[in-house]
Amino acid sequence: MSEPTISSSTAGTRAGRLDKVGKLWAEMRLAGVRPTVVTYGTLIEGLCVMRRPDQAIALLDEMREEGINANLITCNPIVYALAQAGRFQDAHKVIEKFPLYGVAPNISTFNSLVLGYCKHGDLAGASAVLKTMTGQGISPTTRTYNYFLMAFAKNGNIESGMNLYSKMINNGYSPDQLTYVLLIKMLSRANRLELVVQMIQEMRTHGFEPDLATSTMLIHLLCRRNQYEEACAELEDMFKRGIVPQYITYQRLMSELKRLGLVQLVQKLANLMRLVPHSTKLPRSYRDKEGEDDIEKRKSILQKAQVVSNVLKEFKDTKELDMVKGDEETDVEVADKLVANIRRSVYGGASMPSTICS
Repeated sequence: MSEPTISSSTAGTRAGRLDKVGKLWAEMRLAGVRPTVVTYGTLIEGLCVMRRPDQAIALLDEMREEGINANLITCNPIVYALAQAGRFQDAHKVIEKFPLYGVAPNISTFNSLVLGYCKHGDLAGASAVLKTMTGQGISPTTRTYNYFLMAFAKNGNIESGMNLYSKMINNGYSPDQLTYVLLIKMLSRANRLELVVQMIQEMRTHGFEPDLATSTMLIHLLCRRNQYEEACAELEDMFKRGIVPQYITYQRLMSELKRLGLVQLVQKLANLMRLVPHSTKLPRSYRDKEGEDDIEKRKSILQKAQVVSNVLKEFKDTKELDMVKGDEETDVEVADKLVANIRRSVYGGASMPSTICS
C-alpha cells in the first residue's frame, strides 16, 4: 500500500485558514502521514503571510529534527516577514543559521532585507546589506535599486534618487517601469516638471509607455503649475493610448477649466469622457474639499435639523408625538432618526465632516 498523499493538505494556507491547516496537520501526524519539504514550505509561507514568523522558525527547527532538508523556499519567507516587521536582528540570526539548514542566501534573501530596511527608513542598514551581498559575489538587481528609490521618493531625496538612477544606467542596469514611476513620483512631488518630462522621454526610450499612474501624476503636476492646456493635451493623449483617466483627475481638471471660463476645452474633455465607460464616484477625501458655499449650505441644513431635533426632544403634546413615532420609540430616538435621515440626504450615507458635527 502506498504512502498516503499529502498534496492537498495545505490548500487552505494562502486563504488564511491556518486554524484548519493546524487541525489537518495534527490529523496527518495521527494518521502516520510524514510531511515533506513541500508541506513544511507551504505552512511556513502561510505563517509568514499571517505575520507569525516565530512559529515558522519553530517549524524550520522541527524540519531539521525530522531530518528533512530545508531550502530557500522554506527559509526566505521567514527573513522577509522578520524584515517587514523591523526585526532585523532576528532576520540576520536566521540567515546566520542557513548553513545549519544546508542552504545559502541568494538575491531574494538580501532583497528582503533591503526592502525591510528601506521601508523602515534605515538607508544605512540597506546599504550595509548591499555591501554584504556584493562581498559574497551576489550582484544587486534593478529590484534592489528600486527599493532604495522607494525610500528616496518617500523622503523627497531628489539628489540621491537621481544619482542612483545615473549609477544604474552607467553600470549597465536596465530600469524597469517601476523605476520610472518612482522617479516621476518623487519629481512630481517636488514640482520638477522639466525632470518629469525628461524621465517620461527616457521611459519611452527604454521601451515603456507611460501608464495610468505616470500620466495622472503629470496631469496633476501641470494643474498645480496652472498649465491647464498642457494638462488637457496629456489627458487627450491618454485616451489615444487607450487609457481611461481616473474620474477624480477628470473632475479636478474640469473644475479648473470651468473656473477659468475655458468653454471649448470643457466641451472637448466632456465629449472624450462620454465615449468611454467610467465610474463617476469620487473618494471621500475629494468630497470633503468642496467649495465654501457647498459646505456652508450643508452646515445650514444640519443646523436647522438640530433645531428640529431639540424641539422634538422637548415636545409637550405626547398625542401629536405618538403620531410620528412607533410604539417602542422614545422622543429622543425620533429626533435622532430625523437628524440621521437629513444627514443621509445631505451626505449620501457618508459621515459628516468633524467641522460640521462640532
